Amino acid sequence: MSCFSSLYSKLFGQSASRSARLKQNVAVSLLVKVGSIVCSLVMVPVAIDFVNDVQYGIWLTISSIVAWMSFFDIGFTNGLRNKLAEAFAFKDNALAKVYVSTTYFILSVIFFFLALLLLLLVQLLDISSLLNISGSYETELKVSLSVLIVYFCITFVLRILSVVLIADQRPAYSSFIDFVGQLLSLAAILIFRNYVDGSLTILSYCLCIPPLLVWVFFTFYCYSGKRYRCCSPSVKHIRMEYSSRLLALGLKFFVIQIAALIQFQTANILIARLYSMGEVTQYNIAYKYFNVLYMFFMILLQPFWSAVTDAYAKGDYDWIKSMVRKYLKVVALIAVGGLLMLVLSDFVYKVWIGGAVQIPFSLSTWMMVYFVTTIFGAVFVYFVNGIGALRIQYYSSLVSPLLFFALVMLMCKWGGMGMYAILIASVVANFNGLLLAPMQYYKILIKRREGIWSM
Repeated sequence: MSCFSSLYSKLFGQSASRSARLKQNVAVSLLVKVGSIVCSLVMVPVAIDFVNDVQYGIWLTISSIVAWMSFFDIGFTNGLRNKLAEAFAFKDNALAKVYVSTTYFILSVIFFFLALLLLLLVQLLDISSLLNISGSYETELKVSLSVLIVYFCITFVLRILSVVLIADQRPAYSSFIDFVGQLLSLAAILIFRNYVDGSLTILSYCLCIPPLLVWVFFTFYCYSGKRYRCCSPSVKHIRMEYSSRLLALGLKFFVIQIAALIQFQTANILIARLYSMGEVTQYNIAYKYFNVLYMFFMILLQPFWSAVTDAYAKGDYDWIKSMVRKYLKVVALIAVGGLLMLVLSDFVYKVWIGGAVQIPFSLSTWMMVYFVTTIFGAVFVYFVNGIGALRIQYYSSLVSPLLFFALVMLMCKWGGMGMYAILIASVVANFNGLLLAPMQYYKILIKRREGIWSM
């Protein structure tokens, strides 16, 4: 971490201003994310070569299922993010330590029992039938799912460190930790494929164990360092009465998280059920290609949430408005970049994947539209999340999953449209990001309205 601090100082001096911190994070995140994007793109053909497109599609599907477990944090991590940012803004280290310690304790208990329950269910259920795949994969599926469940539950608790870093407006550090784990996973596959035949089980070990070890290392490393020793988790600083403060905000985030998981993490399962595992792979190749746009923008946007919390708490509204204008200019440039990527998509797929998998142009088109609209909405959603004005987003999240599934069934199952219809449904169901959150921003910061807009 000290090497990053040194780089920050050389690039931007010692200024502690909010804008300088944001620029510092963007600069380092750009370096990290470029490596992460390259690693992610290389991972796809390497993984498919190590196993095959069907097994890789199975891995993507079970990964999506296990990702649903994140909603069991009941919104604690997002509640912690805002409360911790406020504590850091007013330099209340004692309160920060209580929030961090209490969150570690609560999530450790939740995910310990969740892991036990899910491991039992894996052994009892017929997983291959549930996923509509050959029963010959059943044994490997059970082992892979078990590995993935253990990895996810332990890592979810360890990743509270990421929330601390982001609340401190240092998300570049969190991205760096993820990148190291990703790089080691890629290295593990490259090594193993020279010595063993590829299998779903070995693929799960390669993709889970290295990132887990990386998060263990950095958790001890960061909390033993000078900067975060003041808020390192401690048993004697667990205060269950403070959990209500985290939950008051966190429960709204919890409902919003569930809606987002239903909308954005069910695509692989829907495609597997409505189409085939081969088309799951097609969808995810197009997703990874255009996800480069989203990953790049999130480098710029990620520090904004906690910076908004800091600015809003101190009444610095002009800074927020200035940053939103700048972000919208970047969104326009990204839209142009998305169109260029679409034009070049067939060529890029051939160079990247070869002839192993064919990607329909209609899928690429709607994937580009999906990401550009999501990026636009993210600017305003991050503003709303940063100030904790979640009521409108909360109510819309009760409707959006129902709208999403209704549109998918209408267009895919009964309308006979291709899997790109899932993307059309996702765009329409994101009405909060496209319409309500921008309206909320306008009412709060431009018109200075309160009431439901700021609740």
